[in-house]
Amino acid sequence: MTRLSVNINKVATLRNARGGNNPDVIKTALDIERFGAQGITVHPRPDERHIRYDDVRALAPLLSTEFNIEGFPSEDFCLLVEEVRPDQVTLVPDAPAQLTSNHGWDTRKHLSELTEIVSRFHQSGIRTSIFIDALPEMAEHAARTGTERVELYTEPYATAYGVSPQNAIAPFLETAMACKSLGLGLNAGHDLSLQNLAYFANAIPFLDEVSIGHALICDALYLGLQTTVERYLACLNTKTITT
Repeated sequence: MTRLSVNINKVATLRNARGGNNPDVIKTALDIERFGAQGITVHPRPDERHIRYDDVRALAPLLSTEFNIEGFPSEDFCLLVEEVRPDQVTLVPDAPAQLTSNHGWDTRKHLSELTEIVSRFHQSGIRTSIFIDALPEMAEHAARTGTERVELYTEPYATAYGVSPQNAIAPFLETAMACKSLGLGLNAGHDLSLQNLAYFANAIPFLDEVSIGHALICDALYLGLQTTVERYLACLNTKTITT
């Protein structure tokens, strides 16, 4: 079964807009777990404009599900991950001031540095995942780093889904099959939603995990957090592909 990891960055963004501790990021994460999600994702950035390094430290001993920390592997980030020792670290090629992730690693160009970072985290017993575009070549070079998983950047799928789900999924399915043949675990994330998630998950039944934040938190404004988490879980459990 594909696991749902909820990215809580947007909850922290709302809290930071007014200061104080409302909404409570820690309580929200624990409630999301209680509502059935199988993981919590955070993406601390250098300016701490949403999740703060201290949030990461506070969350780590309290979570009972998988903890995934994603981010650019700067030295400060790497030290935080080694201190906290989450279940998984997802390496993304974000510039420090980047608004949101908008592309995957060129794993061929950055093979040497990614191999070094993956090895560093393995020494601390942390599973690694590398954020890539849906290109088999990127999966092939990611596998050479020693990483256990890759995460497919799914914004292009989400954008094309409304025009043609079959065409939208095609490069992702091709890359997913390449990952499977290479022995890589497979995650996915970015702009997955209640509208497009079920089709994606059904097309790639060996998908390990999806990480969803922005769309899920937006839906929760209308549906409530518990109902929203349950609906995303239902998308991952459905056996019928709809177009």
